[in-house]
Amino acid sequence: MKKTLVAAALLGAFAGVAQAQTAVQIYGNVDVGVSKRSDQTVGIGKRAANTLGFKGTEDLGNGLKALFQVEMRYEPDTGTTENNGRPLFQGQSRVGLQGDFGTVRLGRGLTPFQEIVGSFEPWHGLPTQAGFYTDISVAGFNSAPLDANQGSAQGNTNASANTNRISNAIFYTSPISNGFQVNASWASKEGNGGGVTGVGAGATTYALNQQASANPFSIAGTFNNGPFGAMLAYERNAVESKVWSAAGSVSLSPELKLMGTVSRQNQNHTNTARPTIKAAEIGLTYAMGPGKVLTGFGIKKQNDEIFQRSLITRQYSLGYEYSLSKRTYLYVDASRKTNWVNQTTGVQNATANPNFYDIGLNHSF
Repeated sequence: MKKTLVAAALLGAFAGVAQAQTAVQIYGNVDVGVSKRSDQTVGIGKRAANTLGFKGTEDLGNGLKALFQVEMRYEPDTGTTENNGRPLFQGQSRVGLQGDFGTVRLGRGLTPFQEIVGSFEPWHGLPTQAGFYTDISVAGFNSAPLDANQGSAQGNTNASANTNRISNAIFYTSPISNGFQVNASWASKEGNGGGVTGVGAGATTYALNQQASANPFSIAGTFNNGPFGAMLAYERNAVESKVWSAAGSVSLSPELKLMGTVSRQNQNHTNTARPTIKAAEIGLTYAMGPGKVLTGFGIKKQNDEIFQRSLITRQYSLGYEYSLSKRTYLYVDASRKTNWVNQTTGVQNATANPNFYDIGLNHSF
C-alpha cells in the first residue's frame, strides 16, 4: 500500500510539473440545424464546420515558445468524421516555434489565402451554402486538387474532400508591424492519393497519387488599422492553377460593417476549355442588440472558350443571428443562386436556380 501511495504521489508531482510547463486547451463547437435546398429533401444539417481540437504552448525561454494544434472535423447528427471519409485531423495538425521572428509551423492547415479571405464576407468564412466563402469569394479555387476523394471542381465526381487546406507544408506568420502582417506557406510535391482529369485540348491530366508538377505555395498580406482592414493574396496549387485576390472592410459604426472581395483564377494547365474565372462579392453586417443581420451579393463569371460565351452565376443571401450568450447563438439563412453551373464542364446543374434555407443553433466551447 505504501509503495502504491508513493508511486501515486510521484506521478502527481510529475503531472503537476508537466502542467506548469505546457498549457493545453481543448476547444471546439457544435452546430446543428434543419436545412433545405430546392433539389433536396429537408434534412439535419449544419451552418458551420463542427470541430474538436487540442492546442498548446510551452515556454522555452528567451522569448521562444513551442506550440502544437490538432483539430478534427465531425458530423454531430451521425457521429462520423466530416463527410464520413475525411482524415481524422482534417482541420489541421501542426507543430511549430514562435518568437520575435514570427511563427513557423509544419504539417497540415489552411493556406494563408484561404484562412484570411473568409474574414471579408458576412458569414465569417463559414462553409454554409448561404455564404460566399467556399465558391464566390475564392473564384472556385481549389487549394488541394490532388487530395484523395477530390470534388467535381477539378474534373472528378466525389466531393467529400477538402479544398482549402494543404498537407506536407511549412507555414510562416510574421509579427505585426504598423498594422501589416505577412502569411506564407510552401508545400512539397508529394502525392496525396487523388488525381485530376484534364478538360480541353492540351490540358494536363494527373493520375491517382501522382506527384504534383509544382510546389504549392500561398502568400497573403494584411493590413488592419482601427475600422479598416485589407488583404492582398496570391496562391498556386499543385496542378498549377493560380488565384489572386484583393479584399477590404470598413466599420462605419460599432453596428455596421461593410466588406467585399474580388478574385481571379487561372486554371489553363488543367482546363483549357474554361480556364479563367472572375468573382466578386459585397456584403454587410448590422448589429441590433443581441442580434445581427447578414446580407450580401456575389457574382462569378467564367469564360467558355469552346462556345465563346460567358457563364455567369449570381448569388443573393440574407441571414440573421441571435446571441443567447457569448458562446451560443441561433441563426436563420435564406439564399438563391441563378444560372448555377459546373465550372469544370460548363453544364448547368440539375437545379440551375436553387434556393437554400436553414435554421439552427451553434455552441462553442
